[in-house]
Parts: sequence; C-alpha cells; structure tokens
Amino acid sequence: MTHDHNLPTRSARQEALLLTGTVGVGKTATADLLGDLLADRGVPHAVIDLDRLCQAWPAPDGDPFQHRLLLANLRAVAGNYRAAGAQRLVLAGVAENTAERNAYQEALGMPLRVCRLTADLATVHTRLRTRHETDHDTASLPWHLRRAEELHLVLEAAGISDITVDTTDLTPAQAASAVLEATHWTDATTTDGHI
Repeated sequence: MTHDHNLPTRSARQEALLLTGTVGVGKTATADLLGDLLADRGVPHAVIDLDRLCQAWPAPDGDPFQHRLLLANLRAVAGNYRAAGAQRLVLAGVAENTAERNAYQEALGMPLRVCRLTADLATVHTRLRTRHETDHDTASLPWHLRRAEELHLVLEAAGISDITVDTTDLTPAQAASAVLEATHWTDATTTDGHI
C-alpha cells in the first residue's frame, strides 16, 4: 500500500529521494530497480548506497555508524553526479530523525524527499535469514534481527517520511514501481545531461 502526503505532482529539475527503512526491508534492492525504471524512461539519475559511503574501520569514538564520513563522501559524490547531469539521485540508507534528514539534504545540494519502506516484522526476519544464509554470514544474524525491530520503532516514532510504501507482499520490482508512482517522477524530463 502506498501513501503520498501532499506531494507536488511535478518535481524540481534536480531532486533526491532517500529510501529509508529498517534493516532487511529492501532498501538497496528497491533503489537499484528504481534506477532501472528511471533509465527505461530516459531520466538522468544515479543510485547511491549510503552504507558504502561509510564502510571504513575503525569507527571513531562517538560516531559508531560513521555518519560524519558518510556526509563528507555524500557531498563529494552527489556533487560529481550533479555535475554529470543527474536530475534524480536515489539513495538507499537510513535517516533516524529530522536532523539526519536535513544533513543529507545539505550534503546533496538539492531537495530531498524521504520514502520509508515498511514490512511486517516476520517478513523482515525471513528476508534477513535468507540474506545471511546466502551470504554465509550467520554470525551477525542475531544482531540484525534485534536491530530490525529496534530501528523499526525508531523510524515509526520519528515520522519524517513523505511517502510510505509497504513492501510486505511486494517483490523488489513491484516496490520500485510503487515508489516511482508515488514520487511522480514519471513526468517527462529533459535528457540533456549524461552520466
């Protein structure tokens, strides 16, 4: 089920969308497939997995999720994509509160909307078990199962999303289509830039 909270029917020339949600809800898969849909429609865009922008060890004291590094890298990467002609930036990651959302938007240098992907907890746990078995990473599964419920509650309380898409009964491709429909990014856009 998709909800659109008073969003304009036409996007600005350059706009970003953050796909947020708890672990295992399908953010990265949906972002990748949303990129495919935008390409099919001739929309210059880029897809950014925020986890990759802060994948460094060790994390500094007081910043266990490497948020400062993420923002510094996002600023540079987004600038490069904008300069290359991207009209849409699709981000997969987590914003736990308004301050984080605002920090992302500032780093991006363009308007940002937030789409929260949700799914019932049983479905999320099943997806996590499948993913960890496939990746042969059963050791970290208990942490991710606990984090899934914890982060769901954090995001529920934060209430910072503009769009919500329930992915419980959707394939990643169906979720991407639902997100695209909710953003109104299906309007015609110019394609004078190149990625």
